[in-house]
Amino acid sequence: MNLPYEWQIGWRYTRAGRAGRRNGFISFISGVSMLGIALGVAALIIVLSVMNGFQKEVRDRMLSVIAHIEVFDAGGGALPDWRATAELARRDPRVIGAAPFVTAQALVGRGDEVRGAIVRGIDPGQEGQVTELARTHSALLEKLQGGAWNIVLGFELARMIGAQVGDKVTLVAPGGQVTPAGVVPRLKQFTLVGTFEAGHYEYDSGLALIAIDDAAKLFRVEGPMGVQLRLADAQSAPAVGRDLAQAIGPAVIVRDWTRTNRNWYDAVQIEKRMMFIILTLIVAVAAFNLVSTLVMTVTDKRADIAILRTLGASPRSIMGIFIVQGAAAGIIGTLAGVALGLLVALNIGVIVPAIEHAFGVAFLPGSIYVISRMPSEPLASDIVPIVVISLLLAFAATLYPSWRASRVNPAQALRYE
Repeated sequence: MNLPYEWQIGWRYTRAGRAGRRNGFISFISGVSMLGIALGVAALIIVLSVMNGFQKEVRDRMLSVIAHIEVFDAGGGALPDWRATAELARRDPRVIGAAPFVTAQALVGRGDEVRGAIVRGIDPGQEGQVTELARTHSALLEKLQGGAWNIVLGFELARMIGAQVGDKVTLVAPGGQVTPAGVVPRLKQFTLVGTFEAGHYEYDSGLALIAIDDAAKLFRVEGPMGVQLRLADAQSAPAVGRDLAQAIGPAVIVRDWTRTNRNWYDAVQIEKRMMFIILTLIVAVAAFNLVSTLVMTVTDKRADIAILRTLGASPRSIMGIFIVQGAAAGIIGTLAGVALGLLVALNIGVIVPAIEHAFGVAFLPGSIYVISRMPSEPLASDIVPIVVISLLLAFAATLYPSWRASRVNPAQALRYE
């Protein structure tokens, strides 16, 4: 039997009901198997798309405050020639912005309220090249001029210490001054000229911005401690960081945003990987429903198999027929699942509000969560593996029933016909 006949008979068995009677377009049992695969694939696509959406929202809020790559002096002091380092980095076409900075941990306080914070000294004229925050709050950051001793705090940080615009805020630098009376903490009063709200709690509650010249004086460094870089594609930061580290040499430390926020980045990757594995098991269960479907089909078609064998069909051809049947069910179910998953994922911004309105519930209350809508971002890097795994599982599920069909003895199958 030629291959086209195997495909033709396998497809006919997929569409046919018991004893060859058609029950709609497909048999009920094959339909249930396809539906199970479709729902499993759709669930995988929808869940991973929503996780991607949340990840993108958090990442965008994070990267609105920090640069994609930071280049530090390896000794922890001022970078010897930050302009030469910035110029070398800009030769890479993937780098689209560079700005100097000084950073250190310090205590921020007003009255009896004191909180730890990251203090970053910036140049307002160049900071807009590397962070979205500097572009959206350019008028505010212009007030951070050297010698003015002004400061901008994250909204939550200002709230926790009870500071308002115009108040004096005290910065306590690490280390201290050695005097005849002992070690005295180094501190300086700044005037709070404004606050920012990036939507990322870690930075809203723990970041303070001051002029780069004021930061250098406060932390006793001779100039910028490093260079911040912005890339055309934030996802290329690890690769660009490695290339820059090799080009500049061991005199500097290059750290990209995935290393700066390594705990968050690793947690997101692990959660996504585990969710993928768990939901793949749903697809596996649905795919292996094809085993029972094909076993029942083989039992029902024993007479047909025997007749085909007497007409000269080889066991391999018989096996091919049922592989085609199972593979067809797997392909249809997978494609239907992809279509359903993408339809929901791409319209989740409409579907979720409709469900919330219909049932009077709020999945993401604005008073609790910063993100009040359900984000979604389908990615081909997720969808392609889902499709491949679903098809492989469906194909694997056809092997045993197909082998069993190829072992049918024609004489025994036709004895009672």
